[in-house]
Amino acid sequence: MTRAWIPLVLVLVLVIGGFTVWRIRNIFGSHQLPTYAGSMSEDSNRTDPKRVRYEVYGNPGATADINYIDAEGDPNQIVGAALPWSIEVETNSPAMVGNVVAQGDGDFIGCRISADDVVKDERTAYNYTAYVYCFTKSA
Repeated sequence: MTRAWIPLVLVLVLVIGGFTVWRIRNIFGSHQLPTYAGSMSEDSNRTDPKRVRYEVYGNPGATADINYIDAEGDPNQIVGAALPWSIEVETNSPAMVGNVVAQGDGDFIGCRISADDVVKDERTAYNYTAYVYCFTKSA
């Protein structure tokens, strides 16, 4: 019996320690933290549609090879487009990267990117088979 008290004390320490850990976890770790993952609104897109217009212009009767980025971010190519050329892209994104590149067969070419009738970028080039690009990060 002289050695029987050691296992009893060990079991008593483990039981008291386990109870203490359980109580502390219930006090400090039991509260459900608020989460915002499931609180999305039904209307996931509340922005007004944005209209981005690409324009390429040059000498009358000139043609150009044009590359531009559409609303989904995909590249598009038009070969031999008659100038002046323009296209309007509509998107519901709050911002869109706008990019148009053109090379003409004349000695003058220009491009313009506008978003909701506000010019974001405009450039011109004078050279043999002139090349021009317009770029905006926040059309």
